[in-house]
Amino acid sequence: MLRQAISKNSLLLALFAVVVAGSLALTEIGTREQREASLRKVKSKALNEVIPVNLRDNVLLDDAIDTQDTEYLRLKKPQKIYIARLNGKVTGFIFPTRTPNGYGGAINSIVGIDTSGNILGVRVISHAETPGLGDKIELKKSDWILSFNGKSLNNTEQSRWAVQKDRGEFDQFTGATITPRAVVDSIYKTLQYFNANKKSLLTAAANPQIAN
Repeated sequence: MLRQAISKNSLLLALFAVVVAGSLALTEIGTREQREASLRKVKSKALNEVIPVNLRDNVLLDDAIDTQDTEYLRLKKPQKIYIARLNGKVTGFIFPTRTPNGYGGAINSIVGIDTSGNILGVRVISHAETPGLGDKIELKKSDWILSFNGKSLNNTEQSRWAVQKDRGEFDQFTGATITPRAVVDSIYKTLQYFNANKKSLLTAAANPQIAN
């Protein structure tokens, strides 16, 4: 009787463990899917902000090619270049770019550029700059980042790609020159990357990979 009771209790405990493990697994799957959906929503919003709606009819997040550039974009790992299309025709690209020279460390941004080499929009994705000073690179804190719209290598001389303190065209922040200086340099290098790789980018865009 005792042995039967022990066996029965062991079986119940085993069944209970299976049920709990299954519940936890289902919860983890559901939570992961929620996190992925939230991340996708945030990424889509950022991408859509740098490419005007009149220049795209595709889902930007699902239309991309790979890059591992360390010279101009200064990436630490492979990332995606997103493609904008209208009626099947490529109208622009969204480049990930990184500068290690921020006051608080690396600053990561995305830069939208049309096929003629003009900047469509820029957004800072992540940074560790000083609140109230360097964080003015964020659109929600300042419209400074909008000053790059329409700029290109053709309409802005190399010497003007600098903050005003360095005799350039772009404003610096009071008490925080290092941050805007780093961002200006990063965006300029992104334009250089596009200019150096335009032909190969358009060729690759003809056979895009599905972004993850």
